[in-house]
Amino acid sequence: MPARGKHRRPRSNALTRGVVAAGTGGAALALPLTLATTANAATPTQAAASVQSAPQSAPAVAQPQPTTYTVVSGDTLSSIAREHDTKGGWQRLYRDNRAAVGDNPALIRPGLKLKLNATKASTAAQTTTATQASVKTYANNLDGWIRESLDIMAQKGIPGSYDGIHRNIMRESSGNPLAINNWDSNAAAGTPSKGLLQVIDPTFAAYHVSGTPYDPYDPVANITAACNYAADRYGSIDNVFGAY
Repeated sequence: MPARGKHRRPRSNALTRGVVAAGTGGAALALPLTLATTANAATPTQAAASVQSAPQSAPAVAQPQPTTYTVVSGDTLSSIAREHDTKGGWQRLYRDNRAAVGDNPALIRPGLKLKLNATKASTAAQTTTATQASVKTYANNLDGWIRESLDIMAQKGIPGSYDGIHRNIMRESSGNPLAINNWDSNAAAGTPSKGLLQVIDPTFAAYHVSGTPYDPYDPVANITAACNYAADRYGSIDNVFGAY
């Protein structure tokens, strides 16, 4: 982003961050066989008969057990808790995983493993299997970065198209995610423009999209933050054809 656009601090953050689970196994409870006792000691034959006639063990009872879930792009603690019917909601999920998540429950990164305590073991297990099987993969190139960003933007309600993003990337950085502008007025002020869509740090901080890394050089994080900013200021990245 050239100096003219990047120095303008946002009026408001267009993105409302949501605050971002898995199946449970069952533990079998073995019920012991109990022999009836009488006032008189049983003879060996009687004891054997008692054992043979003792009732069968009760069927094993499945109990929900803690398990883990791997965070994917677009997840929030609330969506994970809701999808996996987590007891206590996202608040309990956050308490159980605070050491891994950190002080901000709105920031969970893809690949983070969360401990879950679902209330519906069988349903949660089926949901986890389906979720893991349906996780999309993206190529580690410009095309893949744009497509992953578009999927996150769709989940967050951020407008923009492939062509609009690609057009602005080629103008701003020629597709280099490590591009940095060290010569304009932003650089002189100590906030050089960075990444695919040349975002300065204050703009990235204000429009960072949860579920993406907090790193302006990360391609997906840079694209989604820039598109979030463009949506707030211009209605969509598709409406940007120059300095913004």
